[in-house]
Amino acid sequence: MINEQPTTPSDQQVFDYNDLIAIFDGQFKISEQTVLVKGGDEPIYLPKDSVHRHHRIIFARGFFASALHETSHWLVAGKARRDLEDFGYWYCPDGRDKAKQLEFEAMEVKPQAIEWALCIACGCEFNVSSDNLNGWQSDRFSFQDKVYARLTQLIQDGFNSRTQQLISALQAFYSTAPITIKSIGYEVSNQPKQVSDEI
Repeated sequence: MINEQPTTPSDQQVFDYNDLIAIFDGQFKISEQTVLVKGGDEPIYLPKDSVHRHHRIIFARGFFASALHETSHWLVAGKARRDLEDFGYWYCPDGRDKAKQLEFEAMEVKPQAIEWALCIACGCEFNVSSDNLNGWQSDRFSFQDKVYARLTQLIQDGFNSRTQQLISALQAFYSTAPITIKSIGYEVSNQPKQVSDEI
């Protein structure tokens, strides 16, 4: 579940993961008992337990993009799933065959649409992630079109309350404009089919 795009040195000065942690924790540490944590090589979501008083969204290696990506999965997950490790979902690692990769991408459309919105709110670049470097390669542009279609639907219909709360906090911190379809400036390569919300 990681977008493995490391930021460049100049990006790290502008987009510091510590700022993102402070913003996220300021919004959700008390209300949702959830914190954002810099981790090691592998991201994971861990619910609170007898040792930890907060749920933890652990992102990879200080990558700003990883923090946004893992946060987007938390924003999609319902209350029951937020009590389960990695929200109770399977994760088949890199090296997936065609069937598993298409299943993976179907599950990733909504989180990556939300990640795209978070990137816009921060003013940083979004990179769609198929996360299967050693397996079957899908049409990256077609997948990105599906993510874009879901993003436009979310903009039109409205984000859930936690997502909107975080978007607003990011916009205030980074002084970015409201998110509109027109402002994205994305050109669709293929006409995607309507994407299901079922996850």
